[in-house]
Amino acid sequence: MYSYNRVNIIGYQTQPIEVRQTPGGTSVTDLNLVVPYTFRSEQGEMLEGKGFHTVTAWGPMADIAGQFLSAGSQVFISGRLQTDSWEDQESGEKRSKTKIIALDMIMLDPRDGQMPALEGAKEISGAINRADVVGNITREPELRTTTSGQQVLTLGVATNDKWKDKATGEDKERAEFHDVVLWGKLAEEMSKHAKKGARVFASGRVQTRSWETQSGSKRYTTEIVAETVKLLGVSHPAAQGNISSQSASETKKAPVPAKEASPAPSSDKAVEAPVPEYASEVTVEDLPF
Repeated sequence: MYSYNRVNIIGYQTQPIEVRQTPGGTSVTDLNLVVPYTFRSEQGEMLEGKGFHTVTAWGPMADIAGQFLSAGSQVFISGRLQTDSWEDQESGEKRSKTKIIALDMIMLDPRDGQMPALEGAKEISGAINRADVVGNITREPELRTTTSGQQVLTLGVATNDKWKDKATGEDKERAEFHDVVLWGKLAEEMSKHAKKGARVFASGRVQTRSWETQSGSKRYTTEIVAETVKLLGVSHPAAQGNISSQSASETKKAPVPAKEASPAPSSDKAVEAPVPEYASEVTVEDLPF
């Protein structure tokens, strides 16, 4: 079963780039991007905000970022969400941080520098923050109501990344777990029909929240605030009238003798689709954790 985990953002680098070398000789750097955005409050008011995102770039992409990006540069990043977990050496508590692993990077500034900020043109200026995932719901959805009366639902969605290690040739797999937050009518509808194990598509913006524990420690969580969510593998009345078990050309063909016909797949056995494979440029020895 194949899943999907992709983030596209346009943001501004907040500080100078530092490129590091792993023990295996691979370049790696962390971009720290600020992404302005607008959102609708619980009261329906349009507000402005900004999010901060850590993007890790490897290999030649890291070298290019170190050479051509500087503080203030605008850049497009397409990548995947990855959450790293570890145990705090002092407290023993489990900690985690979600970042974006860059797969594509486009530098957006003209050679002669950025244009000045546009006045009265909010719709065509600013940045982009969009995450799309296709995965399976990991727990039974539970609808909650905020103190202001808004309904909210958090879906746990799991995705899997599969690849072939370039150094060893071994097949690798990593699971990622995403919290997808739904509000209002979208939350209400999904709570009625979504079940643990169901497959779902979710699209929205990446948001990181912070809070303090009872001991005074600061904690962070990264979520996808959904704008669109669709349950998958569900038939739709509008599509059923246009679905046929035979192609138009098939009805015109002469019957194929039984001895030459290929065996039809059994209807009671699911057919496994092939999983795409790709080679990783990063070996296990290169990972800094």
